[in-house]
Amino acid sequence: MDILSMLGLVVAVAGILGGQFLEGGSINVLLQLAAFLIVIGGTLGAVMVQHPLNIFLTGIKMARWVFVTPKIDKQQLLYRMTAWGNVARKDGILALEGQIKTAGDPFVQKGLQLLVDGNSAEKIRAVLDIDLNTYETLRWQAARVWEAAAGYAPTIGILGAVLGLVHVMQSLGEPAKLGAGIAVAFIATIYGVGFANLVFLPIAGKLKILIAREVVLREMAIDGLCMIANAENPHFIENKLKGYIS
Repeated sequence: MDILSMLGLVVAVAGILGGQFLEGGSINVLLQLAAFLIVIGGTLGAVMVQHPLNIFLTGIKMARWVFVTPKIDKQQLLYRMTAWGNVARKDGILALEGQIKTAGDPFVQKGLQLLVDGNSAEKIRAVLDIDLNTYETLRWQAARVWEAAAGYAPTIGILGAVLGLVHVMQSLGEPAKLGAGIAVAFIATIYGVGFANLVFLPIAGKLKILIAREVVLREMAIDGLCMIANAENPHFIENKLKGYIS
């Protein structure tokens, strides 16, 4: 669980609600189901129109990364690559066949299988680079789903405000209701701007950081496997891969 993400969301919401309370406003006035449905429904629909199904669903699934961060352990990968380099140097590449199932990451498993099959470092890199490019492209496009939502939400919020004002204009014969009606109308704008800047943009930004880390981890794996294929000294493998660890 990413405590910082949870804490950040709580602090943001508490700051807004606390400010509303200190200004003497009622928190209940911010709870408008109609405005919520307009903003969320309109934004969701616009995002669905913009993106293909696989990218849209990947973006939705990846949102959990913000709170449940995928494990990215460069130190463990460094240890494994160095150990595999030692085994390959002493007992030959085929001795690594028993390590394939325990490698964990399907990407590393595929690379290890290519290595055991006797492929050259150039062929291993060529195959894994294609996999990495496909992985990276899909994830970046999925992260942009949330960027798109952040772009649409404020505009949909303005649309909700205009719809609310239209409803208010129909009640001009009852002046006592105008003030409250106008206030409610602008709640949709608050929802649009709030969701865009407190939820959608932060999710997109966090996903980009995590995707970049995943890509670096896979580049590290490719380098390690290629060095093993070239029968590099395990100490050289270790020292080179340490450069990936800050």
